[in-house]
Amino acid sequence: MFDLTDFKEALKAVVEHFKSELSKVRTGRAHPDMLSGLKVEAYGTPTPINQVANVTVSDAVTLLITPFDPGNIVSISTAIRNDQSLGLNPADDGRVIRVPIPPLTEERRREIVKTTSEKVEQAKIAIRNIRQDTIKNLKNDKLPEDTEKRGEKEIDDETKKSTANIDELFKAKEAEILKV
Repeated sequence: MFDLTDFKEALKAVVEHFKSELSKVRTGRAHPDMLSGLKVEAYGTPTPINQVANVTVSDAVTLLITPFDPGNIVSISTAIRNDQSLGLNPADDGRVIRVPIPPLTEERRREIVKTTSEKVEQAKIAIRNIRQDTIKNLKNDKLPEDTEKRGEKEIDDETKKSTANIDELFKAKEAEILKV
């Protein structure tokens, strides 16, 4: 019998990666993961922000960033200001950085949904590639025809489940983004 454990794990990894990508998408509310992809110039090397500071939410529309080393405040503020995709303007008082999250315009919300739908397509492409590789491996194993057909059906079912899961996650995120 053909083992689909690796296939299922690969699909699960794609869905988990997609979830983590969705958590970075701005929705008009403050969320620490908004800055998770940000690199800060610290000690001469680009470093993820979570390794140089603690990012928390002080209220629904403000992020509070507490650097581990106060000497990094300027570089953290600069990194946030320079990332045009965020569109944020941080303010620091010498100890902490406050980042107000401006309300999103309708146009900006539509733009965010569009870029998020590109992430959906990337996830679906990854799922299709995993499916194709698994079917190719199934055919190379020279199994009996009925076992091969059963394996293909199971692969297709798992693929459909993962694709539907991606679509559900996107619909929920789209509703969250468009909610004023």
